[in-house]
Amino acid sequence: MVAARTKEESMHPTTPVVLVHGFWHGSWCWSLVSEELASRGVASVAVDLDGHGLKSCSPRSRWQRPFDSAAFSEEPSPVAGITASSAATSLVEQVRRIGGGRPCLVVAHSAGGTVATAAAEQAPELFAELMYVAAFAPVGGKSQAEYTFLPENAGEMVVGGLSADPLSVGALRYDAGDGDRRAAIREAFYNDVDDATAEAAISLLTADAPARVGFEQIRVTAERFGAVPHSYVVCSRDNAIRPALQRLMIRDVDAVSGEPTEVVEIDSSHSPFLSQPGVLAEVIEAAHAGVHRSEGSRVAGV
Repeated sequence: MVAARTKEESMHPTTPVVLVHGFWHGSWCWSLVSEELASRGVASVAVDLDGHGLKSCSPRSRWQRPFDSAAFSEEPSPVAGITASSAATSLVEQVRRIGGGRPCLVVAHSAGGTVATAAAEQAPELFAELMYVAAFAPVGGKSQAEYTFLPENAGEMVVGGLSADPLSVGALRYDAGDGDRRAAIREAFYNDVDDATAEAAISLLTADAPARVGFEQIRVTAERFGAVPHSYVVCSRDNAIRPALQRLMIRDVDAVSGEPTEVVEIDSSHSPFLSQPGVLAEVIEAAHAGVHRSEGSRVAGV
């Protein structure tokens, strides 16, 4: 059993920040935030989840020329075997290595929240805090996929842009080379990001995100996951995970946590790390630095 910890008990001035991306993205999407954090004296490391970034593997049909859209929509995914639990096990080892065994402030975006949730249940001692940024927090007995289709997520623009049946190919697959689908991706993820940055980001997206991550039901306990302090950054113009769904998941997290979730709202799209990196860095810095001031006051008996 892990005793519930306050942020004051969890953080240390040298606590590393671990930045976790969402589906189709990679560690690259955090580069602007990492620069902002470095300018504030906060050390951060962005990681690649299994099946993404330098761990990605595209279907062969993605690169076939001439391009065969039918083959692309039918080819089984090379990342179909990755689950939320297996990706969480890899993330735990990354967090352990980055922190040298010390607890880290883990910041998870979008579907990265599903993996981070499972990781926090596996190894709560490695989490000084888990901060969700417009992220899935599937702790209410439903999978990420089930949350996606709740009424609170009405108006989301992700599912309609997929190029294949996830149940058939084992992945949520995007064809970023198709003009219409590229426009849909832009509106879903980057609707407030400048054109040049949005175009670059779309070009860097992985084609396949492991479907089993989204289909797995994450089981968490108050004794483990609930012992980790949590915070949530709501993105009020999010077309991928609608704000109403974000707030529903906050309530679900509160139902299992030892402390209420600290909530910050940003007037941004699903990708504040690209549209407002300075603002998001300030939020992360406050979570990282504010607790040290509180700890100093507590130790001094103030």
